[in-house]
Amino acid sequence: MRKKIFKTIAVKIEDRLQSLVGQINTDQRIIITVVFLLSLGIGSIYMTVSSIYNMGKRKGQQMKIEHIERIYLRHKTDSTNHIKILRKDEKRE
Repeated sequence: MRKKIFKTIAVKIEDRLQSLVGQINTDQRIIITVVFLLSLGIGSIYMTVSSIYNMGKRKGQQMKIEHIERIYLRHKTDSTNHIKILRKDEKRE
């Protein structure tokens, strides 16, 4: 049911675009395509450069880098220790 609805919507959109594009000649299509691609390319480059420039800046502050503290693990919680303790208890009995 959903696939059928989406297909009909897609077909209607495609028909509408083809009717709009069919009214202009090939030179105009090329110019519109090139302008569209250039505008998207310039926008993409601008967003990339501005995000790299603003990276780490929050209200004029630079990013602070701290070292990660070492995590000390207890060795008593090892899963093999439980088996060793059980074997020792079995040998005692």
